[in-house]
Amino acid sequence: MLIFIDLETTGLESEDKIISIGLVAMEGDEITTLYNIVNEGKKIPPKASSIHHITNEMLKNKSKFTESDAYRFLQENNLETTTLIAHNIKFDIEKLAASGFHFLGKMIDTLKLTKHLIPECDGFSLQHLRYELKLYKKEKEELCAHHALGDAFVVKLLFDYLLDIATIEQMYKLSFKNVLMQKFEFGKYVGRYIEEISMSDRGYLEWMLANILDLDEDLRYSINYYLQGNL
Repeated sequence: MLIFIDLETTGLESEDKIISIGLVAMEGDEITTLYNIVNEGKKIPPKASSIHHITNEMLKNKSKFTESDAYRFLQENNLETTTLIAHNIKFDIEKLAASGFHFLGKMIDTLKLTKHLIPECDGFSLQHLRYELKLYKKEKEELCAHHALGDAFVVKLLFDYLLDIATIEQMYKLSFKNVLMQKFEFGKYVGRYIEEISMSDRGYLEWMLANILDLDEDLRYSINYYLQGNL
């Protein structure tokens, strides 16, 4: 079984909680979709609501994640033969574990895959790829961005796109292999080559490694790679 999943949360920090979950599960010709809003006891800040449009009023009288239909479905299919697929799956797995679900099967990360297989993309967020790769043309109905079920469908469309480039076995391997990034995606050197900056402003890269504790793991790997190459 393949399960495409997306979560919306109260924020992006370790203490933030799941507030909605969307699943699109496929086994043969059978497709199952599930969407639940859940209440894990943490208030939603306005900044998060402005993205996914879920409010604290909407959480009232909602059950905990472990009492939801989505949780029961995941538990029933928590098998080694099940593959969970998400965009930045590390984040989803950590949030699911914090809410009581520990996955036993295989995993595929469409974010890592896209960075490996289509590095020339201008951006790698799910919504950016939805338009850059023209995934929206295959939507059977217009999907709402930052709605967990809609985004789970977009993850499926992205997976199908990548399946024309790599095999499932390659996807499993690349999903947990560091990506060697070429350019900065943010900061004062946005759009510039990391290798170039490693030669012209080595001190800045060393400062990033020492001071930005939550630095993206692929960016950290890439900075170290280019710094070592220019010793």
